[in-house]
Amino acid sequence: MSFILTETRGHVLVITLNRPEARNAFNRAMAEEMEAVIDRYEADADLRCAIIRAEGVTFSAGQDLKDAARGERAVSKRRGGFGIMSMPPSKPLIAAVDGQALAGGMELTLCCDIVVASKSSVFGLMEAKRGLVAVGGGCFRLPRRIPHNIALELILTAEPRSADDMHRFGYVNSVVERGKVLDEALRYAGLIARNGPLAVRASKEIARRSVAEGWSDADGWKNQMPITAPVMQSEDLREGLAAFAEKRDPVWKGR
Repeated sequence: MSFILTETRGHVLVITLNRPEARNAFNRAMAEEMEAVIDRYEADADLRCAIIRAEGVTFSAGQDLKDAARGERAVSKRRGGFGIMSMPPSKPLIAAVDGQALAGGMELTLCCDIVVASKSSVFGLMEAKRGLVAVGGGCFRLPRRIPHNIALELILTAEPRSADDMHRFGYVNSVVERGKVLDEALRYAGLIARNGPLAVRASKEIARRSVAEGWSDADGWKNQMPITAPVMQSEDLREGLAAFAEKRDPVWKGR
């Protein structure tokens, strides 16, 4: 049985967490499957955006604590926690949350660029209740995404907050009715996939590094140039300009 299922819809890869009987908690095998899926996504030039969703009523409860008690961590060799946390994809990734995203489950959404959630969904870093620390990125990524005091509230109290609250804090991009989350995520994915894939990838890299490395404006002007240079010399750029002049949709080749 596969713990991670995939489906391709045009240029979009839909990744489904498939361990509902365990609230989609991650064990090592599931983490290794996720790493393989993310590697495939990165390597396939025809895939321009990916969505992570889940079977069942829980998006993910995080690390399987029964396995953790036996000393088994849900870590893959290269991409780390859950097969993604220390090395998220360079291409766009959307979280489609329809239920609870708790502990490592919330940290999984921190690996994503856009978060869509149903009104009944909740988010929380619950580790401290078990004497654990949110080492999957929660303690340093969350304060970059929402106001610092709200991030500390979630980290220190280990109390979850609703999708509406997280939308108000700017963490969730869109809140929809239960059962409509994948449709909304696909809408975002379609908007991304229509754009030049090289430009999208470079833009994400600039945005990610500018925040992670604390770039000043002077750093930004300098550091973005090596990232954008291949885009400026690409066939896709010439195609985008030609398509605009000819009033047609561009045909991207990713080169």
